[in-house]
Amino acid sequence: MEIKVSGYYWLDSWIMANIIQLATQEFCSNYLNYKNDPCGRQYDQMTQAARSGQANIAEGNSRHNTSRETEMKLTDVARASFSELASDYFNWLIKNGVAPWSNKSEEFKIVSYIQLDRPTYKDDVQHLSALHILTQKSKYSEWLSSTDSIKTANCILILCNRTILMLNKQLQYQLESFKQEGGFSETLTAERLSFKVQQEQQTGAPTCPKCGKPMIKRICKRGGNIGNSFWSCSAYPECNGSRKC
Repeated sequence: MEIKVSGYYWLDSWIMANIIQLATQEFCSNYLNYKNDPCGRQYDQMTQAARSGQANIAEGNSRHNTSRETEMKLTDVARASFSELASDYFNWLIKNGVAPWSNKSEEFKIVSYIQLDRPTYKDDVQHLSALHILTQKSKYSEWLSSTDSIKTANCILILCNRTILMLNKQLQYQLESFKQEGGFSETLTAERLSFKVQQEQQTGAPTCPKCGKPMIKRICKRGGNIGNSFWSCSAYPECNGSRKC
């Protein structure tokens, strides 16, 4: 059976989010214990933040064709989740008496300059995307598989910040797209208005006394005439022309 998959499988941000989620699960299993996390609260918070980042990128992208507003909101939630997670790794470092790597340091530059390969899968996407994620994660194995929690935390902190930058660009693109094309709800409203105009024209509806465009019948929702019908310009709110029925 062929499984239909969404476009997020091709997003670098989603691929990086999966690397971070896997690395965070491993980090928490390796370094959090009953002494430094007796109730398991930090384990839960870090792994849930990592999951939230990955899941909201996927869900947001899946809503692209039905609600641009929801897509942007979920992308922003993903960004906030990675900011929360980055803060946890920052705290881990300073709690251990060290500062994050300077952006002028050699290790910072090496990790930052590692580039993800572009996905090449054409079919069997779920299987091939999993292999792709594991291959990309292996590029960071020197740091993620280290027995030094400081080294690993620094690497994941860089990946979190890098993903936040990716999501900033996604949000900017989504906003510009929304400005130019609108969203699903706006399209539905326009289609419904067009249909009502066609219906009224077929029944001999009057034209607007102000701009001459077709009018549609509406129901007054407030004031002394509440519940009564009236003719309203189809170009409202650009034109507020009206007639009594």
